[in-house]
Amino acid sequence: MVKSSALNMNQIWSLIIVMIMFWGSSCFAQNRNNIWCFGDSSGIDFGTVANPTTFRSSVVSRGSCVSIADTNGYLLFYAHTRSGVSISGNSTLIFDSTHQLMPNGANVKGESWYNEVLIIPDPGTNNEYFLFTKGMSTSPGFAYSKIDMNLNGGLGDVSQKNVILNNVRNADCLTGIKHGNGHDWWVISKYSNLNLPNFNRFYVFLITNNTVHPPIIQDLNNAGDFDFHQLVFNSDGTRLMQTNRQGLMQEIAFDRCTGLLSNPVVYFPEQLSGNHNRNYWASAYSPDNSKFYTIINNGSDTTRLIQYDLSAVDVATSADTLMEEIFPPILGALRLAPDGKIYVSSWHVFNFPGYPYPDTAYSQVNTNLSVINMPDSAGFACDFQPYSFYLGGSRTYAGLPNNPNYDLGPLVGSGCDTITAISETHSEPAINLYVYHDSMWEIAFVNAKILKGKTGILICYDIQGREIFKEPLQTTNGYYTKDLATHSFSPGIYMVQLITDKEKLCQKFVVD
Repeated sequence: MVKSSALNMNQIWSLIIVMIMFWGSSCFAQNRNNIWCFGDSSGIDFGTVANPTTFRSSVVSRGSCVSIADTNGYLLFYAHTRSGVSISGNSTLIFDSTHQLMPNGANVKGESWYNEVLIIPDPGTNNEYFLFTKGMSTSPGFAYSKIDMNLNGGLGDVSQKNVILNNVRNADCLTGIKHGNGHDWWVISKYSNLNLPNFNRFYVFLITNNTVHPPIIQDLNNAGDFDFHQLVFNSDGTRLMQTNRQGLMQEIAFDRCTGLLSNPVVYFPEQLSGNHNRNYWASAYSPDNSKFYTIINNGSDTTRLIQYDLSAVDVATSADTLMEEIFPPILGALRLAPDGKIYVSSWHVFNFPGYPYPDTAYSQVNTNLSVINMPDSAGFACDFQPYSFYLGGSRTYAGLPNNPNYDLGPLVGSGCDTITAISETHSEPAINLYVYHDSMWEIAFVNAKILKGKTGILICYDIQGREIFKEPLQTTNGYYTKDLATHSFSPGIYMVQLITDKEKLCQKFVVD
């Protein structure tokens, strides 16, 4: 009897251990990126990592597309741009998990380029999402729409649409990365203007609870601001590779706590004249960040898949050509998938302009994805297999989903590896507290009105939650003003808290 009881306990403990292991692996699985919708009705479900399955989506896009699943890996919604054949011409369309157009999901900003849409979960809720979209030529500017998955019976509805963040021409590159606190987000866009000096200007937006903050504008001043750039983060979000159609390839350090870009390492400089044969089109890091893969267009009829060894003494000379295609096949996007493989799309241009495909236009090129099975390995050991993943009768173009690493955790060991950054969790942004920063004067002008308390304290925090300034305050007939000197402040986002004996108000400002 005892023996039997002990055996049962052993079985119970074994079951508990298995359950814990399963729970742990589920927590760290990249479930939000499990569903890809792209091309011409293509869909892939990576829920079973060893055997991804295909399905039919409602996408018809030559490029820009994005999708997101819930934490269990089930599709929530997706979006894509569509050229000239949407409800009002060039625009972005949003579809729900049943592949139906979401209510209010048409006429969203977008122009049918290649990397102009991005979904970011709202850090303040479990049911709302930001969809960032941009325009380059016919409708310049950067905007977001808001999707609430609690609406429309759980299928989602667009609760806000085309909230403009800037109205300048934006380059066709857009990416996002988790804040170092593992809770908030950074969204990075780029400026584009051929008629102005070469700023190489970046817009870095902080996303917190239901809030898109004004951007940190950063100029690296080492490349042109053209329409076609690519921005790709490495696996931990500490490095950002920038490439463009003018031959630039550089790796930039990114601080996930402050949102600041620094220390660019130039592997190939930009060349504004001559045939440099380095028109970078798409790129991806290998899982261990040791290899970097790019699609290069020679400017005429040839596209190549190149592997670079980032651990090499001379990265530029480590280039290894894995594939070459001659027009009309064109190699398209590269994306690292949840199964640790890199997938490559292809566009078969049967006739000009090549989009949308004729109903009868099927080939090996546009009905399969190519796969890099072991992307951490050098050269042919990476096991690149051209046109090896069949899409079940759907087709590809030059795009794959622009999904960020939704499941990236906090930056362990940093000053912001806990949720201590600027947050509105316990206090709403104050409509009676105003902060305006003048970068020329290096002063943050703090003004408050209709204050209830008579005495209190003014505190300024940096983005990591560290106290930068603190002093007592006294109100006068409900008013308070302070000229806060910022000449010693590093570039970044700061929070001002005004606390009296009857209230607590907060507001943010940016030092650039």
